[in-house]
Amino acid sequence: MVNPAFLASVKTVKAVLSNQEEELTLAGKVECDPDKVIHYAPLINGVIDRTYFSLGDRVSKGQTMLNIRSSELSSLQSELVIAHRNLQSAEAMYEDKLISEKELIEARSAYEKLQADLSLYGENMGGGIFSIKAPMAGYVVIKNASSGSTVSEGGDPLFTIADLSTVWIIANVYAGNLQFVRAGMEVEITSLSYPKEIFYGKINSLSQVFDPEEKVLKARIIMPNKELKFKPEMSVVIKLKNERQTPCIAIPSDALIFDDNRYFVVVEESAGQFAIRAITLYGHNNQTSYIASGLQESEQVVVKNQLLIYSGLKGMRPFHKQS
Repeated sequence: MVNPAFLASVKTVKAVLSNQEEELTLAGKVECDPDKVIHYAPLINGVIDRTYFSLGDRVSKGQTMLNIRSSELSSLQSELVIAHRNLQSAEAMYEDKLISEKELIEARSAYEKLQADLSLYGENMGGGIFSIKAPMAGYVVIKNASSGSTVSEGGDPLFTIADLSTVWIIANVYAGNLQFVRAGMEVEITSLSYPKEIFYGKINSLSQVFDPEEKVLKARIIMPNKELKFKPEMSVVIKLKNERQTPCIAIPSDALIFDDNRYFVVVEESAGQFAIRAITLYGHNNQTSYIASGLQESEQVVVKNQLLIYSGLKGMRPFHKQS
């Protein structure tokens, strides 16, 4: 029995049946959508004459990115000048009926082929200089170009442009978590950059092959990014929730008492009559604990002043575990 004055300060809640919510936290990183990325690699040997962009810049399609000076291109430019003169001469001679139409077509084709060849390298600025334009609109996410540096045909990309309106978030899934993670699961994404914001998405795909270096599977989450809050290489935390299909007893975690390496709760069996119960757990999620054994649905579990009652009951008589 409990003193009536003390009883007024005791609070209980009813144990209920509930589907257990399991929560898993994964580490992740923001990456560019590879379908919306273009890498520009040099097509010829030369020297960068000037750059017009910085890392992180927003660029428009067709915007000048850099100029390259190349002796190889200078030779092609000279050939183009000669081919243009030959075409002008052929056109004049054809009008005077000094050459055949076939010869005129050959002269025009030679000139147009050189034009097409030169256009592959950029805009012809003359003097062996070609201007490289942005092939798409987006943001410069990689820059490996600076004025005066040499470039080689087939070398590393000089710059990379990405459309960041959509990004990928890649989560690392360890072998022990495979039974929990599946494609289509809803996720919550948080970042130190935006501590008060939660972003919602879902797992679009889960790799079936472990990364050989990190020993993890990669889960992909495709996120809209119109406000550009997600930056490439940004670290994020991904939380997943899963419901156990078989309902189990759920109580507030505040009701738990940990003693002698076991969990206990105090139950009000009738008004003012309390008893100790030893319990086993399925697990916790936030403020809820899920009970595997030791408690029945609808029993009243003490959530305030339970420690005082527990101590009093233990002092009155030996305690035996109940199953």
